[in-house]
Amino acid sequence: MKHRVRKKQLGRHTAHRQAMFRNMVTSLIKHERIKTTLTKAKELRTYADKMVTLAKQDTVHARRLAARIIREKGALKKLFTELGPRFTSRNGGYTRVLKLGSRLGDGASIAIIEYLGFVPKSAKTQEETKESTAKQRKEKTKANKETKKAQSETKDKPKKTATAKKESTPKKKTASKSEKK
Repeated sequence: MKHRVRKKQLGRHTAHRQAMFRNMVTSLIKHERIKTTLTKAKELRTYADKMVTLAKQDTVHARRLAARIIREKGALKKLFTELGPRFTSRNGGYTRVLKLGSRLGDGASIAIIEYLGFVPKSAKTQEETKESTAKQRKEKTKANKETKKAQSETKDKPKKTATAKKESTPKKKTASKSEKK
C-alpha cells in the first residue's frame, strides 16, 4: 500500500536520489533555470521552495539547514542574498515548470524549471559579450604575431660558434683476426 508516500523514487536508491536533488537544487540556484525531465522537475520544486523559505528567514539556523543540502558556498550566498529577498512578499510557489516536449532518444518528457522573476540574458548583453570576445581574439592574434616575429628574428641571427675546431684524434686500428695470428 502506498499510504502517505509522497515522493517518487525515480528508479534510484535513497542516497543516489538525495545526492541528485542536492546537485539539481544547487544548479537551479546558481543558474536560476535548468532543463531536466518533467518528473524530476516536479519533484525538484519541493526542494527549491524549501530552500527559498529558509532564505527568507535569514537566520544562522536557517543557513545551517540550507547548507546541509546546498554544499557550495557561492550558491548558498546567492540563495540568502538574492533569492531570499526577492521572494519576501510571496508565500510559496517560487518556481515555474514549463513543458518542452519529448526527448529524441527515449521519448522522456522534458521540462524547464526556473525561479519566478528569472530574466534571461538580454540581447544587449549578448552583443556586448560578442564584441568583447572579438576584441580579445584580435588582441591574442596580434600578440601571437608579435611573438612569432620575435622568434623568427632570433632564428635569423647567426649563433656564435667557437672559432677553433677540436682536432679529431686518429682512430686506432684494431687488428683483424688474421693479423693477430
